[in-house]
Amino acid sequence: MSQNRVAVVTGSNQGIGFATVKALCSDFEGSVYLTSRNEERGLAAVEELKKIGLQPKYHQLDINDESSVLRLRDYLKDTYGGLDVLVNNAAILLTFKEGMSDDIFAEHACTVMQTNYFDTQRACKILFPILKPHARVVNLSSMLGHLTHIPGEDSVAVNLRAKLASPDLTYEELDSLMHNFVDAAQKGEHTKYGWPATGYYTTYIVSKIGVSALTRIQHRDFERDSRENIVINHVHPGYVSTQMSDYKGVLTPEKGAVAPSWLALLPPNVQEPKGAFVWCDKTIVDWVKGPMPPLD
Repeated sequence: MSQNRVAVVTGSNQGIGFATVKALCSDFEGSVYLTSRNEERGLAAVEELKKIGLQPKYHQLDINDESSVLRLRDYLKDTYGGLDVLVNNAAILLTFKEGMSDDIFAEHACTVMQTNYFDTQRACKILFPILKPHARVVNLSSMLGHLTHIPGEDSVAVNLRAKLASPDLTYEELDSLMHNFVDAAQKGEHTKYGWPATGYYTTYIVSKIGVSALTRIQHRDFERDSRENIVINHVHPGYVSTQMSDYKGVLTPEKGAVAPSWLALLPPNVQEPKGAFVWCDKTIVDWVKGPMPPLD
């Protein structure tokens, strides 16, 4: 049975993704695939894990490239009959620093949103049809992806939060909101629509809010799915010391992989967490109202 079970972690040649592969190799009964855009780096990461006695497998995957996702889907379907665990970890962070031009911010908004939200969503649309009963999906969000990171009590901000928090939010409506941010950022008018002001992490914040809102819609879909007990959650892995954080994080990648790997290994017929925003210590947090636990 375990020979036909398979787990995939996207963007996993380094950082939290690499540590998640490491954890799954120890605890998941089946094949675990480390994936990366760059095949050379991915294979080097696989060899690093093999040196400590683990046996990950490798498949090239670039979520920015639809054909790459399709190749992975076809391979998994042909080899394993589907997919048991999907950890959507691949993401980018482009920080906006003092002195940068508005044009740079606009460029960042487009690039970050494309990868973190739109390309992640496309990968899900391609891979979700091959999920097996009792599959587990983990979307890597962030504490910065909590809805309270859209600040303000004016009517525009309140209305924006209400739209994103709506239990009836659709994919089309969410896509429109994410496009609205990108389009408004091109004109320097994003705050006019309730989005956070230009800052160091703004584009990342909005993209991860998008990922979390997306997860809630996907959860609704799985609740109605004919396949039994497919569970999806979104997770804040912690402030982790990785290349993305300029190694300023307070947690090791292994600590950052604790909650994602736990969610990936939730047992059959689990009742919770389902569609939940999960903190790095496995605490379930209200994504709409909070409060968020103290910064780790």
